Amino acid sequence: MKQTVFFKDLGVRPYKEVWDLQEVFLKQNVDLKANEATRNATVNHLFFVEHNPVYTLGKSGKKEHVLLNDETLKEKGIEYFHINRGGDITFHGPEQIVGYPIFDLDKFKPDLTWYLRSLEEAIIKTLAEYGLQGDRSKGETGVWLDPNIAGKERKICAMGIKCSRWITMHGFAFNINTNLDYFNYIVPCGIQNKQVTSLQKELGRHIDINEAKEKLKKNFEIVFNCELK
Repeated sequence: MKQTVFFKDLGVRPYKEVWDLQEVFLKQNVDLKANEATRNATVNHLFFVEHNPVYTLGKSGKKEHVLLNDETLKEKGIEYFHINRGGDITFHGPEQIVGYPIFDLDKFKPDLTWYLRSLEEAIIKTLAEYGLQGDRSKGETGVWLDPNIAGKERKICAMGIKCSRWITMHGFAFNINTNLDYFNYIVPCGIQNKQVTSLQKELGRHIDINEAKEKLKKNFEIVFNCELK
């Protein structure tokens, strides 16, 4: 059965504002599931957003993977949050598609491995439309280019999620025309000696981010067998 997902592009927003928004929708769905009479009334959402420059550290991440002190972060206008998703440190900023699915996996498939692989697949399909072969790196969540060629591995999409009663939040960060200099100040995803890339860098041209969003939305519908409204 095809699921309905309510989609909204939030534009450019501060990180904390959208984190709080996700928490509201997560709680609404968790509360619905806690009541037998309303457990099937949960609502699926997908938000796209571009954040102001911010580093976020996952719950089990290491603060030392941020290579700048608090004063320097402030000088550079970069926010920092230690948050409740999986994964380590990553960067969010303008010209990057950050996606936050608030999905009830009981309505899709209650399997986190399946969910993460499906998020990756939506990105991989989108990259293919630009003539790039996205791939997975064994033991490392996200989407990569040339993950099996030593010295050439480059990550183009980072992922980290939280799940409560099979309701998801947080999600992925897909580098489109992202300023990659920000990644020089962290150990991205806690992984040493591997590069970060963007669609712009790989193709050698500026990408229409709205076009990329439309392609990604279409591939979400295919991979998750859903309809975005």
